[in-house]
Amino acid sequence: MTPIYEPSGKAKEYGDYAINIYTGCPHRCYYCFAPSVLRKDKETFHSNIAPRDGIVEAVKKQLKSRHITDKLIHLCFTCDPYPTGYDSSATREIIKLIKDSGNHVQILTKGDGSRDFDLLDENDWYGITLDATMHREHDYDVAPLFRYIFLENAHKKGIKTWVSFEPVLDAENAFQQIRDVSRFVDKIKIGKLNYHPSDINWAEFGRKAEAICKERGLDYYIKEGLRKEMEVHE
Repeated sequence: MTPIYEPSGKAKEYGDYAINIYTGCPHRCYYCFAPSVLRKDKETFHSNIAPRDGIVEAVKKQLKSRHITDKLIHLCFTCDPYPTGYDSSATREIIKLIKDSGNHVQILTKGDGSRDFDLLDENDWYGITLDATMHREHDYDVAPLFRYIFLENAHKKGIKTWVSFEPVLDAENAFQQIRDVSRFVDKIKIGKLNYHPSDINWAEFGRKAEAICKERGLDYYIKEGLRKEMEVHE
């Protein structure tokens, strides 16, 4: 197993390398692409969550054999590094390995990663997903209010913070959430909903979201798909 890989396609917009730690994810987001990418039944993917067999040792071996250093390694794309209701000690072990090898971590979660803040420093990124709903989507999500708190606490500890607004499900809620996190976030990334119907005018949404970011002095990144919509409908 070689769990550390270089992202391609849209995922390339996130980091140098990535690791997918778990076999599934409990969040059950209806827009989740992972089951189809992994060729798994949705119910199986969302119900069977465990560290991939031997992943900690495989990460250790790969970091050493490939001499990977001073890279930003993203956790995770096809799963959550902090699956709510499940043991996430494998994530902690992998973060230790990444840091000990001279690399840096970029976390993206809908769960609670605050338990590992002691391992992170100013070269690491702690990020949360906000898909622009103001409530908990289902029982396995950590409510947005608590995600805000974890993000703010990371910021206070000197850890770089970021928010992924992808996919956006409600334009007005997204605008408010951008304002809400602007005090304690170092960067935000904004992307449209793909492969599902939406009545959002993406060009209009993108321009307004960008204007709010500029108004708040935020470092931001408009994902390629949304940027294309903005450019086509200028």
